[in-house]
This record gives sequence, structure tokens and C-alpha cells, in this order.
Amino acid sequence: MKNHAAYREDVLGRVGLYGALLSAGAAAVAFPIGWRAARWALRPVAKVTATARHVAQSHDLTERIGHQGPSDELKELTDVFDTMLGRLARSFDGQRRFVANASHELRTPLTINRTLVDVAVRRPDATDYVKRLGESLLLVNARHERLIDGLLALTEGERAVLDRRPFDLADVAEHVLDQAAGEAAEREVAVHRLLDTAPTAGEAVLVERLVQNLVENAVRHNHPEGEVWVTTRQRADRVELVVANTGLQVPPYEIETIFEPFRRMHGDRLRSERGSGLGLSIVRVIAEAHGGTVTARPRKEGGLTVTVELPAGEISS
Repeated sequence: MKNHAAYREDVLGRVGLYGALLSAGAAAVAFPIGWRAARWALRPVAKVTATARHVAQSHDLTERIGHQGPSDELKELTDVFDTMLGRLARSFDGQRRFVANASHELRTPLTINRTLVDVAVRRPDATDYVKRLGESLLLVNARHERLIDGLLALTEGERAVLDRRPFDLADVAEHVLDQAAGEAAEREVAVHRLLDTAPTAGEAVLVERLVQNLVENAVRHNHPEGEVWVTTRQRADRVELVVANTGLQVPPYEIETIFEPFRRMHGDRLRSERGSGLGLSIVRVIAEAHGGTVTARPRKEGGLTVTVELPAGEISS
């Protein structure tokens, strides 16, 4: 009996050992097979996720998943997603075309008005009253023209920049500062420039508008004998444009609102006769269209420091 019991225990032990080894081996073989099968089965879901992430980051509504597979729940989900992207693309394109067409249509009568008023003011028999009235009308007309140009810039800047060409942000800033030198001197504002090489890529014309708006804002929202500092530099995989200026104190709670269209800083209304209220909002949409960001903070001495970050690139030789 003893031998029989020992034999049975030995057999059971061996069976348990072999069973454990077989189970471990089966698990070792089944795990990679199951993992690969799961990856293959979830590959369409991963494609949906990657497409959604790319659309969210690039704002490119022309991209589609285009899943080709059996007519199941996943196929239905991808088709609904593609349909939604198509409707969003048509909606945004329609809005942009409307703003662009309306802006272009408004330019024609404003140009005619400017010509007629200018002719009336320059007539030899024009009275002083007519000349003063004409000058006032020309100022109003010019402001409306700037407003329309701002709307066009917003429409252009809201789309993601797909045709990225390399350029140096320092060259763009230097060109803008040279153009703004006359107005800065007229307003008795000293402009300091520290322009280090800052290679990036995108549409240089749009970025020039971004820099121009920031420099004009810094000069016009300043005080006589004020100062403006413009800096370009590269930091790791980003390039920076920093525009700081003296001026009125800006409450911290108004910092975010100044990037909204048609919003101006509190207490600076008397100085906004040359603005349209779109300057900083245009800066934001252009920066975001290039995959960048824009932030602002008030200076303790008064005025603002605005920092634009864009992805770094390479300057073509």
C-alpha cells in the first residue's frame, strides 16, 4: 500500500509539473499570437484615432480615414466620422468665403468714397468747412479699410499653413522695424532690436503681418519718449519673437481678452483711432496656423510683453 500511495503521489506530482509547464508554454505561445491578432483587429481603430489627432493638431479638415473593410460597426463609425469632417470642412469654407467675398465687395465703395472725398477736398473753391469735413471722412474711410484688411487677414490666417517654406524670423522682424521707424520717430518712441537668427518655416507674408501688428501695437499704445524692445532667438526646437513696450498699466485680468476680435485695452480708447480692434487676434490666428503660440503679460512699469513661439526650422542655403 505504501508503494502504491507513493507511486500515485509521484505520478500526480509529475502530471502537475508537466501540466504547469505545458500551461506556461501554451501561454508563452498564445500571448504573442493573441497580441498580434488584437493589434491587427484594432488597427482600424488606431487609424481612426491617429486621423482624429492629426486633424485636431493641424486643423486640416480635408483629411479622411477612408476605411476599406466589411460592412460592420467599425465601418459605420469611420464613415460617420468622414461625413462629419466633410460637413465641418464645407461649413468652415463657406464662412471663410463669405467673409472674404464681403470684404472684397466692401473695398470697392470705400475706394470710390476715398477718391470722391479727396477730389472734393483738393478743389480750388473748397471751403475750410469742406476741407475739415473731408479730412474727417478720409480718417473714417481709412479706418474702415483697415478693418476690412483685418478681416481678410483673419480669414487667411485661420487655415492651417500647409505650404511651409523656410525663412529667418530675424529677417522678417528687421524688415518690419525698418518700415515702422518713421512712425516710431514721429511718436518719439525709441525702438531697440536684438535680432538673433531664428529659422522657421511657413508663409513669410503672414508672419510679416504678425510681426507688423505687434510692432504697431507696441508703438501706438505707448507714450512720448517711450521704448519698444524687439527680440528674436532660437531655443531648442522653438523660435521666439518677443515684443515689449512701455505704456499704460494693463490689468492682468484683461490679458486674455485683448486677443479677442474688436477688444481693446481698458483706458486706451483715445489712442485707438488708428486701430480696428483686430491686431492681436490676427497675431493669434497666424501663430496657431503655423503650429505656434502667443502669450502676453503686463510689465510692472507699464505696457506689455508679448511672446510668440513658432516651430524651429532650417534656413535653406
